[in-house]
Amino acid sequence: MKKLFGYIKPYRLFAVISPLLMMGEVLADLCLPFLMSYIVDYGIEANGLAKLAEDGGFAATVMSLLWGPSYSQLQIILTFGVLMLMITLVGGFFGVFCAYTAARAAQGFGNDLRCDAYKRVMSLSIEQTDRFTTGSLVTRMTNDISMMVDFVEQLLRMFVRAPMFFLGGTVMLLLLEVRFGTVLLLSLPILLVTLIVVLSRAIPMYSELQKKLDRVNSVVQENVSGARVVKAYVCEDYEYDRFAASNNALCDVNYKVLKLMSIVTPVLTVIQNGAVIALIWIGGVQIDAAATGMTTGTIMAGITYVTLVVNSIMMVTMMFQSVSRAMASGKRIAEVLDTEPVIVGKTQTGTEKPSGALAVEMKNVSFRYPTAAGRPVLHDINLEIKKGETFAIIGATGCGKSSLVNLIPRFYDATEGSVKINGVPVKDYDLTDLRKKIGYVMQKSELFSDTVEGNIRWGDPQATHEDVKSAAVAAQADGFIQGFADGYDTMIAEKGASLSGGQKQRLSIARALTRKPEILILDDSTSALDLATEAKLQKALRARLKDTTVIMIAQRIASVKNADRIAVIENGTVTDCASHEELMRTSATYRDIYHSQMKQTEEGGAAQ
Repeated sequence: MKKLFGYIKPYRLFAVISPLLMMGEVLADLCLPFLMSYIVDYGIEANGLAKLAEDGGFAATVMSLLWGPSYSQLQIILTFGVLMLMITLVGGFFGVFCAYTAARAAQGFGNDLRCDAYKRVMSLSIEQTDRFTTGSLVTRMTNDISMMVDFVEQLLRMFVRAPMFFLGGTVMLLLLEVRFGTVLLLSLPILLVTLIVVLSRAIPMYSELQKKLDRVNSVVQENVSGARVVKAYVCEDYEYDRFAASNNALCDVNYKVLKLMSIVTPVLTVIQNGAVIALIWIGGVQIDAAATGMTTGTIMAGITYVTLVVNSIMMVTMMFQSVSRAMASGKRIAEVLDTEPVIVGKTQTGTEKPSGALAVEMKNVSFRYPTAAGRPVLHDINLEIKKGETFAIIGATGCGKSSLVNLIPRFYDATEGSVKINGVPVKDYDLTDLRKKIGYVMQKSELFSDTVEGNIRWGDPQATHEDVKSAAVAAQADGFIQGFADGYDTMIAEKGASLSGGQKQRLSIARALTRKPEILILDDSTSALDLATEAKLQKALRARLKDTTVIMIAQRIASVKNADRIAVIENGTVTDCASHEELMRTSATYRDIYHSQMKQTEEGGAAQ
């Protein structure tokens, strides 16, 4: 929490002014019952003028200064009524500006905290974001930070208002009549015991509440992003039941917390009304006994102060509730901010010098996913990929092809061995510099809610329209883009829902081409294309990428047979690496894949 409060330093001026303004508002509110007692005792009661002359003091001094030695009861009412109105306006002025300064400090705090939390999430490696889960990160970035913003605003207002009303109301009540203190002595212990019992049980539930909210967000995120799969398999009822289970768990915890907190208000109301009755009884007995200093106005002012004191206890209850929720949320936000990225690059940019003929080199590389057990996904990988070479990787599903290329841009780090680009270990690069050298087209095409041109320009924000169109032409995307009503200005639905799989793949390839990368990685990124379109695409890529190193992963031999070399991966290691012709002579695995695919092609043609 201490680290989080550091975010309020840029707004410390507002944070200091706000409590001072709140003090002014509270002091104004505390003055009003005293002035009201003057109106009742001296302006309304029948013998008010005589009592005022007998009592003297502040009220008599004010009336003498304003009206001289002679004045009426109506003038007393008007004088102190106007004075109450003026004090109310001053208190209102303080209250408005207190709300403004507290909001400026709290919202500024929230804005900076949210930005830093988002930067930290973006800097985390894939394994770290997977560990937090998407639903949990969304909750921490939204709900948890909102809780902290509300807490800071309450800290600057309610955390001043409640104690001041409690202390100020108690002092003013005792100044009115010391015997009224007996009412507070009897009321406060009951209030405190109630609060301690309730809050001690409620506070631990807030952490559980946030975890349940994480689960709800995760289920919603999965179902919204996977809506087509849910509908295709007619699993709406199943997914509804899964959501209902998570939502019911959240409601149950919420219900338990609210049920506990609901005890406080009735108890406070009973105690408040009991205190008012006791105060009226004490005042009535004193008036009946003709005790000095006890008047109707004093009793009315005392009732107001008792109400303020009890209400301040209610504010304290809300404060503790806010503190407990903020502590739970603050801890979760701090977990994100305190998580140091596992994968970091060198802080100095432009230091890499070695070059040579090799674009990518892997020596004795092994890799295991951080949370996985058993044998490594990759082991004993030794590869040398030359600059300008088209290098293909083929193998059975799950053999480690994507895991292998993920080591190049450092989405993961090799468990053993070294990975080099241009003769420099990837760990010696600044991450930004490293990834700017690489154009990566993934298996799953990720597009954003933007125009077609905006999505392609992701590869290079400085790209011109001509650059974007040239990349789209090479990626065989220009044809269908021109068919859209708005062409390159057509808006793409979230996650590219308005496009086919092949269209999304071609836009992703165009995005990578716009970057003009030194190394282009195509991770099974043409799987949704027909063979004719893929052939045109590969021809255009060879013409455009003469000096670019292309690393291509594919399931179809037709997609890779024109590559300079093809690596065959089996059981997490490279078993063969050569051209198509040589592999047909030397690799039994490659031949099996080739013949099985050719047989499927022939059978498919015969069936047609």
